[in-house]
Amino acid sequence: MTTAQSPVDLVDLVDLEVQPTPLALLLLGREADPKSERGVECPGDLPSPSDPDLVERARAAKEKLGDKVFVLGHHYQRDEVIQFADVTGDSFKLARDAAARPDAEYIVFCGVHFMAESADILTGDDQKVVLPDLAAGCSMADMATAEQVAECWDVLTEAGIAEQVVPVSYMNSSADIKAFTGKHGGTICTSSNAKRALEWAYAQGDPASTKVLFLPDQHLGRNTAVRDMGFSLDDCVVYNPHKPNGGLTVEQLRDAKMILWRGHCSVHGRFSLESVEDVRARIPGVNVLVHPECKHEVVAAADYVGSTEHIIKTLEAAPAGSKWAIGTELNLVRRLANRFAAEGKEIVFLDKTVCFCSTMNRIDLPHLVWTLESLAEGNLVNQIQVDRETEQFAKMALERMLALP
Repeated sequence: MTTAQSPVDLVDLVDLEVQPTPLALLLLGREADPKSERGVECPGDLPSPSDPDLVERARAAKEKLGDKVFVLGHHYQRDEVIQFADVTGDSFKLARDAAARPDAEYIVFCGVHFMAESADILTGDDQKVVLPDLAAGCSMADMATAEQVAECWDVLTEAGIAEQVVPVSYMNSSADIKAFTGKHGGTICTSSNAKRALEWAYAQGDPASTKVLFLPDQHLGRNTAVRDMGFSLDDCVVYNPHKPNGGLTVEQLRDAKMILWRGHCSVHGRFSLESVEDVRARIPGVNVLVHPECKHEVVAAADYVGSTEHIIKTLEAAPAGSKWAIGTELNLVRRLANRFAAEGKEIVFLDKTVCFCSTMNRIDLPHLVWTLESLAEGNLVNQIQVDRETEQFAKMALERMLALP
């Protein structure tokens, strides 16, 4: 099964010297992009979002399915969806949770497409992974296609350095990219173990000459290399798949320690140094806590940096009365603000402008109700399946990550 590409930031499109597609200009789900690997059609008749009985319908369908269904809810999901999740967490935690429930016939993943793919890779052949809306994609994951990455590897080969390069791909990538990583001796990483993954990668050869191709989020790669491993910004170059040879010379590729793919998260990439300065001026004594997918200058100006799970644990341990500005997706920030309000913790969104993850928010209560009711009636819908060869190599890369010390 396939899903749609997410809307692309038009500023980035100008910077990338490509023209916006209809998908970038129109509401997701209203048009199709013929050049995209993923369609936007979602079959079935959805319940009306104004239906006052949606909550009860979801509850009834879930009860009818019983142990046959296991519902996963990513931290960035809406509250209306999260209430029906059996477990919540980040993408990899949820995929592992699904793998730990082999008796569940249906895994309903309330997240985005690459997360459902990972769950399909890690669960049993008899389990069926379902994504309530096939158009719930990820703009970051879609910034690196299999064809683009294969072309990049050709560039590295022609530069005479491919044998020195170890690919490290972020969990937020498609199954195809994970498979490429596995096939070329690399590993997967999360935002919490990126440093360990890079240390492993550099230990695969001569540390003086080994290089890492980091896919697809340039910011996590750069922040980990510079902030956590002591590299300089000059050790990093950015490979732009929309330019010949990635926009880099052979000398730049040979001199680099980190070859960063030109990708980013559309939510975390919006936070700026001005956002940090503004919140410090507005809220004296505020602690700034951001996700490592943010730009390097934002991470450098923050007080604390960490994964989604780290952000949650930091706020859990924070003293009453403390003030926090959080640089991550708004659904989670709002949920945390409500959760800790009784403890006197003031939690605000880092940016003044409201910003949800638009594709994550496609998983709403009508889609979830339709999915659960369809499954309860014996109709399998929106199944996400990764082909055998892709699964084989992707699992290889994931298993290397699981073996990290």
